[in-house]
Amino acid sequence: MRLQRALARAGVASRRAAEQLIEEGRVRVDGRVAELGMKVDPDRQRITVSGRTVKTPERRWLAFHKPLGVVTTASDEAGRSTVFDFIPNHAGLTYVGRLDVMTTGLLLLTTDGEAVHRLTHPRYRIPRRYTALVHGRPPAEIAGAVREKIVIDGREVAPKEARVRPGTEGRSILDVTLEEGRNRIVRRWCEAMGLKVERLARLSYGPVRLSDLPPGRYRPLTPKEEAGLYKAIKLTPEG
Repeated sequence: MRLQRALARAGVASRRAAEQLIEEGRVRVDGRVAELGMKVDPDRQRITVSGRTVKTPERRWLAFHKPLGVVTTASDEAGRSTVFDFIPNHAGLTYVGRLDVMTTGLLLLTTDGEAVHRLTHPRYRIPRRYTALVHGRPPAEIAGAVREKIVIDGREVAPKEARVRPGTEGRSILDVTLEEGRNRIVRRWCEAMGLKVERLARLSYGPVRLSDLPPGRYRPLTPKEEAGLYKAIKLTPEG
């Protein structure tokens, strides 16, 4: 794999920051100053950054069901529970696409930094499926509104799929699939349509589905799920 990806995967820095480290001459491979773009085998070659050996963590992928009120971060100044409080051995893990504190559902975690970069980059158009309980307009009006052009922060929100179902007591259920992950984009899109979101959950990310995983629990991805993720971002586990 390329050296900058090996550094990102090891948690040394982001891919772009790793490129800068290489350009500054702070990275060596088997004792020689590294060059940008060179390929390495982290399992067989010794990589150092500023004299410190880089250890490649075991590749891990987890699916986690984030409960309501849990923060998607490593630590919280307000003392709230974080997603990592639910995972005993979380060294090297990072999340793929943040969920806000009031959103529940599927959160992917991995040790593969380059995969995280691609899975969250708009270029790869990874579908994320959500379901929202909303109120504020009749179902028929919402069904029309989701087909209208809505621009947020200068960019159009373009759902891949959107379906409206009647709920109870004046509520509606909005199922939507987006191929982007801007901050709070589902909530902001709903607000732009004059809707109030009561509940919001992410049901899938790419080929990985939440299914019946209970809140607060996690599971390793299946080999088929991992392969599907790497195929979607045009990458192999080995780089």
